[in-house]
Amino acid sequence: MQYTQGGPLLDITMELGELEEVHLPHFVCLGTNPSLRNEMKILHVEEHGVSLEEVHEVTRFHAKILHPKFSPIGPILRLLSWDVDVHCELMLYLTVKRETLISRLYLFPWNPSQIQAVKQQEMSEGSKRILITNPEQSLKLNSSFRLNIPFSTAINPQRIHLIQRDSTTSFFRAIVKMTGVDIEMELFSEDERTVWKEMVSHDEFVTETHSTSAVLGAGGPAESSLTGSAEQQLRSVRTEFVKRVSGPVLNELLDGLLQHTVINQEEMESVKVIAERTEKARDIIDMVLRKGTESCSRMINLLVELDPCLCSLLQINTVGVPT
Repeated sequence: MQYTQGGPLLDITMELGELEEVHLPHFVCLGTNPSLRNEMKILHVEEHGVSLEEVHEVTRFHAKILHPKFSPIGPILRLLSWDVDVHCELMLYLTVKRETLISRLYLFPWNPSQIQAVKQQEMSEGSKRILITNPEQSLKLNSSFRLNIPFSTAINPQRIHLIQRDSTTSFFRAIVKMTGVDIEMELFSEDERTVWKEMVSHDEFVTETHSTSAVLGAGGPAESSLTGSAEQQLRSVRTEFVKRVSGPVLNELLDGLLQHTVINQEEMESVKVIAERTEKARDIIDMVLRKGTESCSRMINLLVELDPCLCSLLQINTVGVPT
């Protein structure tokens, strides 16, 4: 029976007491194939071999097990076919050297620990992150992708194979001549379909020849968590929220806002019919902002639950709801 990795391998130590349950992160996209919920197991790496444990519940980003025993563990997926979609992360870092721009575009299945590892590695080299959107759709595991950047003089490697790596993270390294124009990036699948496209504004990186690294674009969130009221936090990330949030998350967010009576049925229906993703995102966040701090708190908490990766990038955390 064949299995493939469905999430990061974690080494958890319990020093005192016991847990009723634990939620392990996974990157498998269940929206395209809900039956995969039944194929997920937990792999335990033990001193004398490995064992499998049943999963109690599988949510969009986590697999829940009850009364866990701790050894190095992680979700795996029984392979009925190689056609498995996964949530992916794209991270972009730019470095400016004289008149040359060096970009590093990381592509890997969503994994919070790898996101943090890439951040630390790039920060240690003096570069800073440029916020970009993630692919709106999940990508095929074990497939390859190529990057195209007009005016680039070199892109290496030519293709990246999308697999889970617990150590080294794959990235495209591109060299682009500074021409004073915006940088267009496009990612293609094996069948040459565009799966992601981004335009990085010329204003988002330093153009002086003595500069050694790119800087975060104006208005980008800081690396530390945001402070202030929920309304202030939500307002400060409005632009990036509209730019990065996915369509499926917006639909789930609408349902949650209705359930928590932040919006009414009429308001939900008026937004749900909007086809364009960014327009829908803009309408949702503006509608909630007009309703005050309590509504903003509920939206932030829902967003943390629905898309923790996005919230990590936006630097917003769960907040208390005013009573």
